[in-house]
Amino acid sequence: MESTEHSGRRQTATERRRRELLEAAERIVLRDGPDASMNAIAAEAGITKPILYRHFGDKGGLYRALAVRHTDALLANLATALDAPVLRRDRVEATLDAYLLAIEARPQVYRFLMHPSDEDNASESGFDVGRHSAPLLRRLGEELAKVITDRLDLGPGGELTARVWGHGIVGMMHGAGDWWLRERPCSREQLVKQLADLLWGQLAAVDDRTDGPGF
Repeated sequence: MESTEHSGRRQTATERRRRELLEAAERIVLRDGPDASMNAIAAEAGITKPILYRHFGDKGGLYRALAVRHTDALLANLATALDAPVLRRDRVEATLDAYLLAIEARPQVYRFLMHPSDEDNASESGFDVGRHSAPLLRRLGEELAKVITDRLDLGPGGELTARVWGHGIVGMMHGAGDWWLRERPCSREQLVKQLADLLWGQLAAVDDRTDGPGF
């Protein structure tokens, strides 16, 4: 029977190898955006494509792993903005800016994760980024809803209101950010202010929860 210690070492080595493969995939995504292929990723990692499939199953599996990696990082940045010791309006602007800065800093990664159709990327193994991006947005919406629930006193039915607001804000950030990244009609700072103005009516009116960290 395999010892627990040996099993733990093997799991750690597998996790380390998986992380290395994800880093290789990121390098190719940064170079090729939505056109990143499993062949190119395998070559970058110095392995064959069947080995890459062994770790991730298919391009959809690799996509989901990259999505989790980048969503985790984005949520950490959003949490930092929400926890800043500043006025609520400034925290709203900082949170919007954290999202826009993330997509501006790594536009190829953003396009790979979120931009499905413009570049005919539904090719390899029938993979379609658009089919996979909705769960990522839903996760962001649910996580933001939890933050709103914990921080704002929304009264009876507050949990539902928080989910409506969470998904609505994520949808707004995604839609406006996608348009802005493509057309660059204004500065990031201008877009942040305009979006914050749009949100500010309800967010300015509601009180913080007495037992929460504040919004």
